Amino acid sequence: MNVSIVGKQFDLTDAIKDHISAAISSLEKYNLDIISARAVVTADERNGKKGFSVEFVIMLPNKNSVVIKQKDKDVYAAVDLAIDRAQKVLRRHSDKTKEHKAEKLEEIEAKKILEEEKKAFEELADEIIPMELDLYKPTELEEALEKLKESDKQFLVFNDIDNHMRVLYKKGDGKYGLY
Repeated sequence: MNVSIVGKQFDLTDAIKDHISAAISSLEKYNLDIISARAVVTADERNGKKGFSVEFVIMLPNKNSVVIKQKDKDVYAAVDLAIDRAQKVLRRHSDKTKEHKAEKLEEIEAKKILEEEKKAFEELADEIIPMELDLYKPTELEEALEKLKESDKQFLVFNDIDNHMRVLYKKGDGKYGLY
């Protein structure tokens, strides 16, 4: 984080700079990736009364900058009040980012597709009837040919004596083919 401390119409002492630096570094606890923070301390004298104005500009990524202005008779009090207000604002930003996580459009579409596929599978589950196949026992070619002739099926899948999977099928001319 870049920190800039400027004094207008006022000479900043090391103690004031250290106090402001410590106050700004306390803002890092909100984990908001603060890009930069600028503090401008201005001495005001109106109607014979001396006062100070402190302005903090905090730059956050993907957000507008946060600007806090505070006036007080004492520099340290003005800095402390401004930092308290900045902490309140940053805490709100931090809470929003933690509590509200927007879903990406791709994630929403993927969820919709998964729900539709799940519904379609549930509808098909009632229509699918499991059957036991006769593939596990070897069958001779003549026996398979007789089964195919007796049935109205177009093809028959079976294991032959050598335990090879074979397909016997009816051709258009009334003859039979074998794979």
